Amino acid sequence: MVTVISIVLIIAALFMIVTVLLQSSDEDGIGALSGRSDSYFSRSKAKTFEAKLALGTKIAASVFVVLSLLLLIVK
Repeated sequence: MVTVISIVLIIAALFMIVTVLLQSSDEDGIGALSGRSDSYFSRSKAKTFEAKLALGTKIAASVFVVLSLLLLIVK
């Protein structure tokens, strides 16, 4: 049981690393302070590859946390 959880934990960690590295940097930074507004194209990113990567990162992080806690309880 511990071995299976450990293997799935490693896979989730690797998936999370890959999805974070594939995401582009958020360059809004200081531009948000100057009042630069978002264009239509930057607001409608719900179905883009970036949105899918962000969702994959959130799911992988959630699985990672749950499996880490489960591994702590099982041991």
